[in-house]
Amino acid sequence: MSTTTYTPRLQAKYHNEVIPALMKKFGYTSVMQVPKLTKICLNRGVNGAVTDKKLIDIAIDEMTIISGQKAQSTRSKKDISNFKLRKHMPIGARVTLRGVKMFEFLDRLVSASLPRVRDFKGISEKAFDGRGNYTLGVTEQIIFPEIDIDKVSKITGMDITFVTTSKNNEEAYELLKEMGMPFKNIRKEN
Repeated sequence: MSTTTYTPRLQAKYHNEVIPALMKKFGYTSVMQVPKLTKICLNRGVNGAVTDKKLIDIAIDEMTIISGQKAQSTRSKKDISNFKLRKHMPIGARVTLRGVKMFEFLDRLVSASLPRVRDFKGISEKAFDGRGNYTLGVTEQIIFPEIDIDKVSKITGMDITFVTTSKNNEEAYELLKEMGMPFKNIRKEN
């Protein structure tokens, strides 16, 4: 009986295609210098969670379905009287993906979800933070095929942050582009 371990398609692509391409482009001398994707963080604030507690449960369920991993509620850090917000009240949902689930989510995002966005022409490349991380804002959770549109009561968005080991934006851009992220073709090569 052989025990074969499952490797996601994008993880195999990273090892077989992305590493050699980045080593050639940036002139790395070791495989350990090549930047890699360490985690993907999904974060969603829930509007109206102060008055309706069920909205948090719905958001957690949807994030769990989208990511394939149990979501957590995020809580407020301080009191804000104008919003009737008390410290430690649940106000959103979040998930952090690593390893196999991270590569599978990225594969589903690039191949199935982003093409379902209305009038999609690519994602902006201006959302890098200077340290090699990229944040993508999604305006509707219904772009994910796992979500049943008939059961959605309120269309909300979320932030998806890609955390890499890149030292700068250029390395992170090339890494995510090689992984299949559909950036707009407006960047000029030097």
